[in-house]
Amino acid sequence: MTPRGDRARTGKPVVLLTGIAGFIGFHFARRLLAEGHPVVGIDNLNDYYDVELKLARLRQLGFSAARTKGLAARSGARLTAPGLVFYKADLQDRKKVAEIFGKEKPRRVVHLAAQAGVRYSLKNPWAYMESNVLGFMNILENCRRQPVDHLVFASSSSVYGGNRARAFSVRHNVDHPLSLYAASKKANELMAHSYSHLFGIPATGLRFFTVYGPWGRPDMALFIFTRRILNGEAIEVYNFGRMKRDFTYIDDIVEGMWRVLHKPPRPDPSWDAGHPDPAASSAPYRLFNIGNHRPVGLLRFIGLIEKSLGRKARKVLLPLQPGDVPETCADIEDLRRHVGFAPSTSIAAGVARFVRWYREYHGDDGR
Repeated sequence: MTPRGDRARTGKPVVLLTGIAGFIGFHFARRLLAEGHPVVGIDNLNDYYDVELKLARLRQLGFSAARTKGLAARSGARLTAPGLVFYKADLQDRKKVAEIFGKEKPRRVVHLAAQAGVRYSLKNPWAYMESNVLGFMNILENCRRQPVDHLVFASSSSVYGGNRARAFSVRHNVDHPLSLYAASKKANELMAHSYSHLFGIPATGLRFFTVYGPWGRPDMALFIFTRRILNGEAIEVYNFGRMKRDFTYIDDIVEGMWRVLHKPPRPDPSWDAGHPDPAASSAPYRLFNIGNHRPVGLLRFIGLIEKSLGRKARKVLLPLQPGDVPETCADIEDLRRHVGFAPSTSIAAGVARFVRWYREYHGDDGR
């Protein structure tokens, strides 16, 4: 049964979700399906990291091993499961994305697909322009042609760049990105605002702060540290361990997204063009941070991994890498006021849950 048919059955609008085989997309798809929303998922299953992990996530969503076998090598694939349709497609493919919007007619769009990674943007900058800028442009154009009730899109704490404030606020200036990845995410915010202003598309950008948890990305520190410690390999600790991150557990991210999705923004009648507030707009457009608001030192983070694994890490202390920032911390008062929610999962609980999942997924020794 297609999502359009499921909409008639459940009475809930179809949600188009890009990046459905990704870390956050997979978890949010599970929430949407559990709540009875028909879901249309898009993912190109690229090999930036282990494709098998992405396929395993799709199997968790209801697709069999037989149907996902060889899926990454196929073009134009379309799979169906109860309440869910999956399209293997590149967001830059204007014809294909337009066909999906025209056929499925989503009322809400959650755009999570992107080329991720700060350091990788130094090696392969064109991937960020193609996916993050051209791909998002394609989503915006289709939201204009097939009007939607709400577009929610992923931004990043990276947009704060050289900001040294104790807590990053959506009211702060973000004109000094330190990586092309960050610049591409700020570009998304500006592009979404222009379409919201020109065409009245309700759009909400979410600046995620260091998301972690089960089924996470293998290029993230938690995954890398866990694997290397279990394999008896040294871990690279940047800025000589003097880093702090606002680690945010995946369940908190999903809850914040869920609440935001169901509360589309409206134009702010008090917005003053003479003194513009970056967090508001005369268009139906808003930005929110989603973070834990509790920065954790990198050495403490590593200590929690060691405790959960029952093993000590061999550390190689290195200087700060290009594009990295020493500390992140989210001011989440706007999110709290808008949807009545603030992340609350402790870093100790979150790390322990990740390690338990990692060992189950890879086997008891985690290798």
